[in-house]
Amino acid sequence: MTTSSSSIDVRSYLDAEQRARITALVRHSISVIETNQSATGAYPASPNFAVYRYCWFRDGGFIADAMSRRGRFGSADAFFAWCSRVVEARADRIDALVERRARGEHIAPKEFLPCRYTLEGEESSEEWWEFQLDGYGTWLWSLDQHAKRGGASAELYAPAVELTVRYLATFWDEPCYDWWEEHAEHRHTSTLAALYGGLDAASRWHFLAPDLRTAATDAAGEIRARVLDEGVHHGHLSKWLGEDGLDASLVACATPFRLFAPDEPVMVETIRALEREIAHGGVHRYSDDTYFGGGEWLLLAAFLGWCYLEQGRVADACAQLSWVVAQAAPNGDLPEQVSGHLLAPEYYDEWVERWGEIATPLLWSHAMFVTLAHELGLGEPDA
Repeated sequence: MTTSSSSIDVRSYLDAEQRARITALVRHSISVIETNQSATGAYPASPNFAVYRYCWFRDGGFIADAMSRRGRFGSADAFFAWCSRVVEARADRIDALVERRARGEHIAPKEFLPCRYTLEGEESSEEWWEFQLDGYGTWLWSLDQHAKRGGASAELYAPAVELTVRYLATFWDEPCYDWWEEHAEHRHTSTLAALYGGLDAASRWHFLAPDLRTAATDAAGEIRARVLDEGVHHGHLSKWLGEDGLDASLVACATPFRLFAPDEPVMVETIRALEREIAHGGVHRYSDDTYFGGGEWLLLAAFLGWCYLEQGRVADACAQLSWVVAQAAPNGDLPEQVSGHLLAPEYYDEWVERWGEIATPLLWSHAMFVTLAHELGLGEPDA
């Protein structure tokens, strides 16, 4: 089941004052994203948090998608062009990695493409949890969504797209860090969902060579089969293959990557499990999270609201949007997480001492708020 924004009447759930506040925050969120987007096209994760002054393909893909939804095609196009330049600059590296895999050589995690780059598209010299595959799937997925709305065709970035598809079709099964840059030893279900979303889109791009489209189709099919075989426990999806833990990023397996439809039983039960364990208005990443004390993440609350909407739960989607709005700073900035309901409060000060106060504004938080508001038919008119 999916619910069209044109068919939604939210007046039963949000009064005029709430709708006006949402509209104002949508405008502010778009301004935050536009103001902080680099002239290179890159989106910094957060301008005021030192270790987040980089561009991740994952965050950026969702930010570009939000801007595209709101008709800011120029912003999204600039980001996709940045992605294309970053990937093309590593063409020889990607070719060599694929050839080494074909020869059966061992490849160390640090040899793969990193997850984040400077705003100029260079790699950071700092130590980081770099090997993450999901961002590369996310940029393909977001590029496809943008093209469907009338934005630039994926074909405009054909060389980078071809390289990315080859890379992901070859290495989708490689263990890597998850969305939260943890547990590199596992194959993470939400990572596989992002790869599925990107490869499934690529399988329909006729500008790609037939063998590459076939490789994308085959890999997407193998991903779904693998998740069904190893990633479902007690009727719900698991955080990583082979075990039964939960993680809020599992929402993305349906919304938006469509590894499963939002109303498939496995997704319905996954949402129920998340509601029982870590989602109660705000949404924690997972039950034993200690990062900044394990607070509630705004972007995850928005993801859950978006999924609720696609399941036909309009009232619940509006409640999630209202919760996000309530977390805004007086100037309208949205943080990464909030500390009103910490899972591990004894760790909060430790992280503040290490990296400073919680990242604010977080562009991904603003993007997911904009996306949920848009899907509910709220906010300023599209540009």
